[in-house]
Amino acid sequence: MWRTSVDVEGLHHAGAPIPAASLVGSLLFSSGINGMDPTDGSIPEDPETQVALVFDNIRRILEQAGGTLGDVAKCTFFVRDRSLKTVIDDHWLKAFPDPASRPARHTLVQELTVQALQCEIVANIERLAR
Repeated sequence: MWRTSVDVEGLHHAGAPIPAASLVGSLLFSSGINGMDPTDGSIPEDPETQVALVFDNIRRILEQAGGTLGDVAKCTFFVRDRSLKTVIDDHWLKAFPDPASRPARHTLVQELTVQALQCEIVANIERLAR
């Protein structure tokens, strides 16, 4: 099988048949990752809490696929309000502290419904190719 779905307990797309991510060889492509609380499926109203949960959910997806934050090549953030970039930056610097080894990143303003932001990642989990 050339493609494998990655599902993570507590993360879902409101009943839609969409995995959290898809592994194609050693490449991982995520679906939209939002600030969903995996314990109860809610999305908190507070954007700071949503951003923290987005980064936690990124880690959970990577771990389920056999990877780490060090495998991330690119992040695309979709935000309702550009002011969220500063909140993202705080968590970004904690997740990727080495300025010589950070993923590419793009932030786009998007009309979102419940969530303040959403993220998509591309990662290369090289050890899977061995």
